[in-house]
Amino acid sequence: MTIKYSLNILPIVRKEFRQIIRDKRILGVLLFFPALMLFAFGYALNFDVKNTRMAVYDEDRSSASRDFIQQFFTSEYFIKVQTLSSKAEINNLLDGEQVRVVLVVPSSFSKDIQRGKSASVQVIVDGANSNAAATVLGYINAMIQQYSLKIMAESFMRIGGQQITLPIDFQPRVWYNPELKSAKFLVPGLIAFILMVTTVISTALAVVRERELGTMEQIMVSPIKPIELILGKTIPYIIISLIATAVILFFGYVLFDVSIKGSIFLLSMMTILFLVGGLGVGMLISTLVETQQLAFMIAVIVSMLPTFILSGFVFPIRNMPAIIQGITYLIPARYFLVALRAIILKGAGVSAFWDQAIFLTIYAAVMIGISSLRMRKFLA
Repeated sequence: MTIKYSLNILPIVRKEFRQIIRDKRILGVLLFFPALMLFAFGYALNFDVKNTRMAVYDEDRSSASRDFIQQFFTSEYFIKVQTLSSKAEINNLLDGEQVRVVLVVPSSFSKDIQRGKSASVQVIVDGANSNAAATVLGYINAMIQQYSLKIMAESFMRIGGQQITLPIDFQPRVWYNPELKSAKFLVPGLIAFILMVTTVISTALAVVRERELGTMEQIMVSPIKPIELILGKTIPYIIISLIATAVILFFGYVLFDVSIKGSIFLLSMMTILFLVGGLGVGMLISTLVETQQLAFMIAVIVSMLPTFILSGFVFPIRNMPAIIQGITYLIPARYFLVALRAIILKGAGVSAFWDQAIFLTIYAAVMIGISSLRMRKFLA
């Protein structure tokens, strides 16, 4: 029985490979689109808040104020764009988005510090981008706290005291992504996003193309079962998608220093599960529509938007409303992303994501089952 299935499936696999090579649109989706998305998202979609443009208005113009201001520009978080001569310039700079932050040091800054009083400084932040503004405020707060501790220590030493020992020795350690690079968070998500889009779109066009070319009638009268047709048409895309995954991981390592910390075998198994589910969705779409244009539109809507918005690829699921969080359980990329990040970034074993594997297995079985039923009715 196995040999008979293989004999029926192999001609379909060969035919599908030939069709993929001939069809420039499918080749573009399978090869050009993943590369484009990797470069576009890898470089353009970046949550790292660095090189924030800052202007400074120093009314004090003392050595103390210059020392205070200079600490902001010894790191990669801020770059000094302009030194202002009056407060009237602040509004124009912020309105024109020439700067994101303005630091105002009052004329009494150095005198207050010398007297042991609290010196007031003003920081004006462009809050149009709330996430970036919150991150910038965190950086500024940390820098000001560090400068305040430095001034306190110097003052205490001047009056003959011993070296200050802080009550809490804070020594943070960041695991898995010590440099806090957003690319290391995004590249695994890119794999899920690209694979879902390419597999669903490519397979959604597969059966519809047969119908438009008039070759579906030949398949319907041939001794081929629905499951054999599905396997014959999905196996080529699984192989090509696995190659695309390897290419993404290679360029992710070369361009963004994202290496696989865990088991390549586990990564392959989870990827195949995810691909089977995505291919099942594409096959289901192909049995519901009659034109490639409509199949392409539905495939894009079904795969791209949910994976990008509701999978946790970009936007944290825990920050979504409860109703939306419930909907995310229907998105397969949600489970795949947990496993991907656990394997690639953390080097975790299957114990860390076994429940995600179960959900993906159920999803793949359901999609292939429904596709087989639809294909059986389609060929009847």
